[in-house]
Amino acid sequence: MTILVVAVLAILGYASMCRATTYTVGDTSGWDIATDVDSWAQDKHFVVGDVLSFQYSSSHSVAEVNRDKYEGCNTTNVLQPSSNGNTTFALTKPGDRYFICGKQLHCYAGMKLHVVVEGKAAEAPAGAPQAESGGDSTTTTTTIPSSKNNNPSPIVRNSSTFVRVGFKLIVFVAFTCLMSWIM
Repeated sequence: MTILVVAVLAILGYASMCRATTYTVGDTSGWDIATDVDSWAQDKHFVVGDVLSFQYSSSHSVAEVNRDKYEGCNTTNVLQPSSNGNTTFALTKPGDRYFICGKQLHCYAGMKLHVVVEGKAAEAPAGAPQAESGGDSTTTTTTIPSSKNNNPSPIVRNSSTFVRVGFKLIVFVAFTCLMSWIM
């Protein structure tokens, strides 16, 4: 009996830690001048361990910046620049994070994103980016060439879907085992 209870608690504890999410900024519209990223971010709850995925065409770029550069759309001396079309930023610590398009006029037109990362740690999703050597250990970036063409596919896979299904399955199996053991 004790072994079963410990096993169920371990499964539930592990499952609750696997809630990290990879967010595709702008969903199917991607990181684009026509995307209202402020509205996109409004209903999101970002936590340590989540990942932001920026997908964009060659006419854009993305850079992580500090608050002053964000507010002034200053594209010089940025923290983490990227322009390859598919960039991820791991949210590794709580606090405010700021991102802008490297084209200053695009930033002025609203192509910038501010997210608040909550301090409750979540496990990083499988395949999460690792810190680059010699870089800022609090910011991790992975870049993957993209064929983004401003006409994105209506299907965007998101790891949170798989995590939710997996969590529900684990809870169901644990509950079924517990009920069969009691009866």
